[in-house]
Amino acid sequence: MTMPDWGDARLGTMKRAGLWLVQVVGEGNTFTKAQLRTAFPDVAQIDRRMRDLRNFSWKIDTSREDASLDTHEQRFTQQGIPVWQPGKGTRPATATVTSSQRREILARDGYKCRSCGIGPGDRYDGTAVTAQLDIARRTMLLPGGRTETQLVIECNRCRVGGREMAADLRDVLARVARLPMIEKKMLAIWIDQDSRAFSEVEQIWADFRTLPLEAREELREALP
Repeated sequence: MTMPDWGDARLGTMKRAGLWLVQVVGEGNTFTKAQLRTAFPDVAQIDRRMRDLRNFSWKIDTSREDASLDTHEQRFTQQGIPVWQPGKGTRPATATVTSSQRREILARDGYKCRSCGIGPGDRYDGTAVTAQLDIARRTMLLPGGRTETQLVIECNRCRVGGREMAADLRDVLARVARLPMIEKKMLAIWIDQDSRAFSEVEQIWADFRTLPLEAREELREALP
């Protein structure tokens, strides 16, 4: 199927914005709000129309997700569903999370990232970077083979993947020195084997910590 031209005024603004990213910016490259508004001078809410692409699996990062970007910059990281194709630009039923829903989800998840446990404004260890929390959509495989998208709180780092970090060997050695001898021997075995076998209950606990509220409650109800 031939890709339409982003300048075709017969297309909806969101579709044109997606085509502009693909045809002008290019995947992996950055652009500014000024460039976007220059390309769409007659569209009052072009920023919002471009954000709508995220509801169709497009990845467009700001300085909130990518600390290397300036506040006026964005990065077209990955193309999602080709919304300009017939039948593919319909808004998903669960696309929009209202401000009220966001506050409720933050409160129910204890204002903590469900993946790493960090709170809003807390600093990541060894950095000056502070965490920001946002809504993430997680596909859950449910009993009976059903799948369901549930909402969960995650920090900006867990949402976009880890960034390069400097490890502090001195700190690690100092912490090892404080371990009881039995734990030092256990650690030595893990190092020699270059692996650690988690017990089943430890792995379940780790998996539980990453689940959205609905799934956590269902798991709790399954226990005595």
